[in-house]
Amino acid sequence: MTLRPFALLPALALASWLAACTGGSSSNDVSASAPPIAAPTSSDLFLIFPNPQLPPDATQVAQAQTLSEDYAKAYYAAIDPLNERDTLDKWKAANGFGSGTGTEVTAVFGDVRDLGYGRRMTARRDPARKTIAFLVENYLTSPGGVYGYTPQSLSAAIVQDTRWRILYNAIEFSPRPGAGPNDAPFAKFFNFDPITGQRQLTVNIDGRGSKAMPTVCFSCHGGRADALDRNASGQLFFGSPLFAALPGTSNANGDAQAHLAPFEVGTFDFSTMTGNTRADYEAALKLMNRFVLCSYPSLTGSSPNNCPDEPVFQRVANANEWQGGAANLIRNAYGGDGLPNAVYADTYIPDSWANNNPDLYHSVIAQSCRACHMLRDDARSADSTLHLDFDDYAAFQNYAALTRHYMIDLGTMPLAKIVYDNFWQTDGPEKLAEFLEQTPVSPSFGPQPIRDASGKVIQPGRPIADPGPLTRTVRMGWVQLRAVQTFNDAYSWTVVSAPAGIAPAAVQIENANTPWARFNATAPTGTYKVQLVTSRAGVQSDPATVEVVVSNDNSLLLYDQNTIRLAQINTILGNINNNCFSCHSSSPLIPTLTPPVDFESAAGQYERITSRINFSDTRLSKLLLKPTALVPHAGDSEPFTGFDTTVSPGDPKRVDYDNFVNWISNGAPQ
Repeated sequence: MTLRPFALLPALALASWLAACTGGSSSNDVSASAPPIAAPTSSDLFLIFPNPQLPPDATQVAQAQTLSEDYAKAYYAAIDPLNERDTLDKWKAANGFGSGTGTEVTAVFGDVRDLGYGRRMTARRDPARKTIAFLVENYLTSPGGVYGYTPQSLSAAIVQDTRWRILYNAIEFSPRPGAGPNDAPFAKFFNFDPITGQRQLTVNIDGRGSKAMPTVCFSCHGGRADALDRNASGQLFFGSPLFAALPGTSNANGDAQAHLAPFEVGTFDFSTMTGNTRADYEAALKLMNRFVLCSYPSLTGSSPNNCPDEPVFQRVANANEWQGGAANLIRNAYGGDGLPNAVYADTYIPDSWANNNPDLYHSVIAQSCRACHMLRDDARSADSTLHLDFDDYAAFQNYAALTRHYMIDLGTMPLAKIVYDNFWQTDGPEKLAEFLEQTPVSPSFGPQPIRDASGKVIQPGRPIADPGPLTRTVRMGWVQLRAVQTFNDAYSWTVVSAPAGIAPAAVQIENANTPWARFNATAPTGTYKVQLVTSRAGVQSDPATVEVVVSNDNSLLLYDQNTIRLAQINTILGNINNNCFSCHSSSPLIPTLTPPVDFESAAGQYERITSRINFSDTRLSKLLLKPTALVPHAGDSEPFTGFDTTVSPGDPKRVDYDNFVNWISNGAPQ
């Protein structure tokens, strides 16, 4: 959608009124209107998942499955199979807007921190329908076509000036169609055209290009992004792993474990105009936060109940699912259990952070990470230091390597453009760098620096030579290489060392100027070293080297890298030492476990397994991170047998890891 520039407003008087009626920020903790100083990232890198389901031969992120209309179609087919909510009017009717039943409340504020809109939000809770729903009119005056918060956007929301209304967002917390009495509600996300009211498959939410629903919502609401399931003929069928394999207590297609987010009122902007001040909307926003709290399951085996005033929404989390930890933020902001205080005041800091690194929590976690991360994770491990919600300082330490890679190397986090720009304009980068320098980082992520020669924290945007896993074992023959696709526009692979008797220059290498080169290892045993150098706009990266050990010993490598297929991967997954199928099956070992991704069933198995592969950054594949324990997994703090990356290539302790890397590097052929 093309937005009119702000200069087209009909009169200076109106422009002056818009500015005058707004006033300044009310307890804002960021300044989104300041010019960004961070190096710009690709237009497709914001509001998408770290693994966007890129095909193995894709050359750009825009080809990712989660950004396609097919993805949105499958999602809406799952949550609205009869198209009972394919227009705004039908969605409002289904949720009882204007019906006179339930409780309905409206607030208007400026979303300074996240998306930069003026927002008119109407929320309602309807116990009879067993629904909680939020309808948001988003306004953006967009001076010069640049997305970013301005007080004029808030003014446009106050007067509902339709010229600047760019989209409707809608979130519905309700049971699945045809739900039974024991099926829990879950969060569903919709986007409607501001003129026609038609449901849209894609949306340009930040001026960085259109992306598919529900990816732009799930990325910050805790939802999963698994690959679509396909039947034998290659056509999309009803549902997918994202929509059908993880229903939990809702028993619903489309329940991807996304959640409603708390309203952090202290980050909003408000008008000074009577009837639209923060004081005028404080009670309404508190009620909205109470609605959000009602959507959370209460902590297993604990109190208080998150929705004491509406029994229909009361639910206790099962022992392994997300425990509704974001409730802690809401309770803290309103004075504790029962929310006794009228005014939102965020002083929340978890004990483990208060006792270790409160400055880092306030400068980085609360400002740039918490909003999204507190809606993620589950409780499959009782050890909080293994969780992804970052409520525990030791857990954040466990993710230090990934944090550096995402925030400094790739620039893909923070996920929202405004949050990203503001992070790089605060003391957050310095606080993060100090933390990373004091925290051991896995060598699997290579020696990428944190600071430049002058001591300044490096911003994303530089060319990086990152060849993925730095070491591996192979059989004699062709060896596929797969570089990380970051900001590079040129690649150069060269063989710099070869086994005795072989001149490096004589080693045959193909596609040496692409991300996916391959070389011919003609020696039956020995070590090859292959160097990667990249560049961007003529600026060259530091070199990086891959060490490849050739062996014909089955104890060191069970399968040939050029013939390994899904059948062999299944053998590894089903190995007694790894025992992946004990949980990843249609009948998991732990009956109370929120149904995991099923690796065992034949239908759709290939998509479910390969959706755990990140083809743009191999090393970030869950299929590698979890068994190697580089990402804590269900209480496993040690690598599975055969996945120990702390030993050198050619060691039997890493045989299965090398098989996985070889399969993935070749594009994971079926």
